[in-house]
Amino acid sequence: QGQLTESGGGAVQAGGSLRLSCAASGGTFTGYAMGWFRQAPGKEREIVARMRWANGETYYQDSVKDRFTISRNRAMNTVYLQMNSLKPEDTAVYYCAAQQVGARDYNLWGQGTQVTVSS
Repeated sequence: QGQLTESGGGAVQAGGSLRLSCAASGGTFTGYAMGWFRQAPGKEREIVARMRWANGETYYQDSVKDRFTISRNRAMNTVYLQMNSLKPEDTAVYYCAAQQVGARDYNLWGQGTQVTVSS
């Protein structure tokens, strides 16, 4: 199994921006889709954005659409989440996940990175 490593989290004021990175290690990545999820204490984990690795098709949940952008650098096996116009309700631990080819669901997960947005 490969590994996913997130970076780029931090603390910002409302209206600020952050860019999260997720690097896949262990050679050439053979993923079907990459996703960003988040979970706040006491709340269910929710999907934030998803991307088909091969063709770049994207999905965003309604609360982040037009504020967040998922992108990839295929040569570097890296996926990004650009977060603009951050709101306090965006505060959560953000996780990168991968659905590898042939897997029925996301089967690789990163360790998570904290994003805190103050009002």
